Amino acid sequence: MTMSFDPFSDLDRLTSQLGSRSTRLMPVDLFREGDRYVLAADLPGIDPGSVDVDLDGHVLTIRAERTAASHESAKWLARERPYGSYVRQFSLGDGIDTEGISAHYDNGVLSVVIPVSERARPRKIDILGKSEQSSISA
Repeated sequence: MTMSFDPFSDLDRLTSQLGSRSTRLMPVDLFREGDRYVLAADLPGIDPGSVDVDLDGHVLTIRAERTAASHESAKWLARERPYGSYVRQFSLGDGIDTEGISAHYDNGVLSVVIPVSERARPRKIDILGKSEQSSISA
């Protein structure tokens, strides 16, 4: 197998390895769709049993662990696939239905559905006419 030379690859690898032993990057997309928020987190190669989603008050925490491949007798030529702990925390506002939060993991993507509470949903405010206003103030 032939590998090309990149003068910056060693620096990139060293920089990423300095922080790689603790917490890894977990890229997410977050969007609102109707009366719910959807958070999609990329967790490729993660064992679904290691994924943990917790809610403590208004803080949603996602944790996952990717273990390194163990090939004890191997001489590594390249080892670029990240492993270690993944952690992200999100602060949820008051307008969230915390009892309705759900999550599923499929094809390396964790999807967390966060419904908006009934009281935080947009609603139409009726405008009272002059005759209706006088009966309210009386």
